[in-house]
Amino acid sequence: MKLVAVTSCPTGIAHTYMAAEALQIAAKEMGHEIKVETQGSVGAENVLTKEDLKGAQAVILAVDTNVDKERFQGMPVVEASVKDAIKDAKGLINKALAAKPLSVKKEDLEEDRDFTKKKGGIYKHLMTGVSFMIPFVVAGGLLIAFSFAFGIHAAGEEGTLAWALMEIGGAAFGLMVPILAGYIAYSIADRPGIVPGMVGGMIANTVAAGFLGGLLAGFIAGYTVLILRKVIKLPKNFEGLMPVLILPVLSTLFVGLVMVFILGGPVRTINEGMLDWLNGMSGTNAVLLGGILGVMMAADMGGPINKAAYAFGAATIAQGQPSQVMAAVMAAGMVPPLAIALSTVLVKHKYTQEERQAGKVNWALGASFITEGAIPFAAADPIRVIPSLMAGSAVAGALSMIFKATLAVPHGGIFVLPIPNAVGNLPLYILAIVLGSVVGGLLLSLLKKKTA
Repeated sequence: MKLVAVTSCPTGIAHTYMAAEALQIAAKEMGHEIKVETQGSVGAENVLTKEDLKGAQAVILAVDTNVDKERFQGMPVVEASVKDAIKDAKGLINKALAAKPLSVKKEDLEEDRDFTKKKGGIYKHLMTGVSFMIPFVVAGGLLIAFSFAFGIHAAGEEGTLAWALMEIGGAAFGLMVPILAGYIAYSIADRPGIVPGMVGGMIANTVAAGFLGGLLAGFIAGYTVLILRKVIKLPKNFEGLMPVLILPVLSTLFVGLVMVFILGGPVRTINEGMLDWLNGMSGTNAVLLGGILGVMMAADMGGPINKAAYAFGAATIAQGQPSQVMAAVMAAGMVPPLAIALSTVLVKHKYTQEERQAGKVNWALGASFITEGAIPFAAADPIRVIPSLMAGSAVAGALSMIFKATLAVPHGGIFVLPIPNAVGNLPLYILAIVLGSVVGGLLLSLLKKKTA
C-alpha cells in the first residue's frame, strides 16, 4: 500500500522529524510505501505533490498545529499527535488504512477550528502561534546575546556594532507578541484572523500587556472573525468585500477597543506583578520555582506541559534582559537526554545494543537543548524513566535558581555558553546542568531493569 503523511510539532525542531522517521520505519517493516511531508521550523520539506496524493491509499496527519486538510478531500485520513506517531507508528498506519474518506466543506473547516467542537483545539491554536513565534525569539535572543559579547553596557553607545545588534535583536523581540497573536488568530480563522490578531498583539506591546495580552488578543481576534463570518451575510455581488474590507476593519476595531479599554490595564497590572515577583524571588521561592519548572520540562518532554514551561521562560526574556527563569528552563530541558545518555554508559548491560546507540545520540541532543531525545526511552519504560528524569531536571532547575544563573537567549544549549555575557554565573550554571544530569542518570540506572 502507498501512504502519505504530514508531521508538524509546535517548535518544528525535534518531534516533527522523529514522528516522520517513526512512520517511515514502521511502513517499511509492514511492507508499505510512505512519503512524509515535514512542516518544521525551516518550512515544509518533502512536500506532497498532486501525483503523490493521486496514488495514495490513505493519509496520516501526525500534527500538533493546524494544517491545511482541503487537499486530502475524499481520501481516508487519520489524525493524531506527533507523540502518537512516535509511540505507535504501526498502529497509526493500521488506523489510516481502515479510515473513512475525508469530507471537507467550508463549514466543516470552521467547526474544526472551533475549540468548543474539537477536543484539543485551544492547545493547537496556541501551539500554532508559539511555533511561528519561536524563530523571532531565538533570532532576537541570539543577536542580543552577541551584543552583550561586547560588554553588558556596550549597546548604549549609538553607532557601534553592539548597538546595532541590540537594535536588530530588539526589533525581532518586538515582533514576538504580534506574531504570537496573529498566528493564534490565523489558526482559528485562517487568513482573515491575521490582521486583527497582529494589531491586537501590537497594542498588547504598546499598553505593556506583553505575552499574556498577546495571547488573549489572538484568541479574541480569531473567534471574533468566526462570529462575524456567521453573522454577516452579504449578497453574492458583495461577498468579495468580506475578506478585504468588512472582516479586517470590524474585527480589528473590536479587538483594538477591547485591548485598549478593557483588557490592557488589568493584564498590564498582572504582568507587572509577575515581573516584580520574579525579580524579587530569593531563597525558598526561587528554589521551588526552579524545581517546578524542571519537573514540567521533563514531564512530557516536548508536550504541552514542557511547552508551557518553555513559553513562560521565553516570556520572561522578552524584555531583552537576561532571565533567571529562562536559565532554569534550559538547564532542566537539557537534563533528560543527558541523563539517559549517562545511564546507557553506566549500566550498559541494562540496555539493548540499539538503545546504547540511541544513548550516544542523546549526548548531542541534550547538549543542544532538544529534550525530545528522551521520548523513545520514556515511551518504552515510562514508570522508571519519567520520574528519574523529572528528579534530575528538578535538581538542575532548582540549582540554577540558587546560583542566580541568568540567560539572555531562549535556546541553543551549550552552543550559547561561550558567548560572553550570554550566561550569568556560567561556571555554576554548568555545574547545575551536570549535577541534574548525574542525579537523573544515577536514579535511572538504579531503577532500570536489566534487558532480557
